[in-house]
Amino acid sequence: MTEVLFDPSNWALIIGVGLFAGFIDAVVGGGGMLTVPTLLSLGLPPHLTLGTNKLSACFASGTAAYTYFKKQLFTPKFWLQSFYSTLIGALLGAIFINLIANQWLEKALPLIILGVALYSLFNRMADIDNCQLPENNLSFRIKQNLQGFILGFYDGSSGPGTGAFWVISTMRLYRLNILLASGVAKSMNFTSNIASLFVFLYFGQVNWLIGLTMGSCLMLGAYIGAHSAIHFGAKFIRPVFISIVLIMAINLGYHAWLS
Repeated sequence: MTEVLFDPSNWALIIGVGLFAGFIDAVVGGGGMLTVPTLLSLGLPPHLTLGTNKLSACFASGTAAYTYFKKQLFTPKFWLQSFYSTLIGALLGAIFINLIANQWLEKALPLIILGVALYSLFNRMADIDNCQLPENNLSFRIKQNLQGFILGFYDGSSGPGTGAFWVISTMRLYRLNILLASGVAKSMNFTSNIASLFVFLYFGQVNWLIGLTMGSCLMLGAYIGAHSAIHFGAKFIRPVFISIVLIMAINLGYHAWLS
């Protein structure tokens, strides 16, 4: 931990990764696939990594969510069921992961990150032009509750790739275009980040200095990324991002399982 605090190269890595991860998280989602392995590579224990990542992620998801709201790409009242179910799922997920032994979590995280990266690499989101919100009926509310709870639990318990999962599932469940889906994704991602952060704080698994430093960089990157996505579209950096994540996940997996 001391090395992280006083090594300038480590702080340069935290700042650089924070900026890049915030940018891509706002554009295509999945910034946690970059920040989590970075924090692990600096020597932080798995639980402390997840808690510190939640603190920094609140900055990015909050900034992006506010940007989409201001651009009228997200309607909070329409997604209340998603909000409640995501909140509950995130709280339960964060409690669950804090009860898991450190050595098991250390081996599981690289596999989760690698699996999410591979899914993101091979998934092809069809272009959907629809900008009309779905009908608010029973079927819609059931979808909201299931989607919110499952993704909230996943984000609370680990989290890498949650933003991308929200975008993909929202487009496919409700046939919304990628910008409206991204507005929902960032808002629900912020909800689960805040909820799980309180649980990690309760268990004392947050490094404030690293979290706030990376969080401020994520916030700047997310601001630039959200405006870029709205202006240019959301697919121009995906291959580079996934390639970097795959390399980091394989490296972490090697050290956790084979080293």
